[in-house]
Amino acid sequence: MSKVAAAKKQYIKCKLAQGKPTACVGKSGVSEDLLEEIEKQLKRQEMVKVRILKTALVHENAKQIAMRISQQTEATLVEVRGHTFLLYKPDKK
Repeated sequence: MSKVAAAKKQYIKCKLAQGKPTACVGKSGVSEDLLEEIEKQLKRQEMVKVRILKTALVHENAKQIAMRISQQTEATLVEVRGHTFLLYKPDKK
């Protein structure tokens, strides 16, 4: 997980603020399929907005789930707001 400059964080927040989440953590939790989908989206557009359904919050809170996903995808956790969080992973090119 790398650090992102404040200006870049602000840009990501503005870019994803009005958009709908493109991935959801459901009652099955953080599955391999979900991680693969998030990886694909990060590769394609460098940032992704993820929503956590209430059924996934039985054993962990939203921040813990977001941190775990960001570590497993090696992406930077930009923000956690309620049950939604933003991830950013710059293209290696």
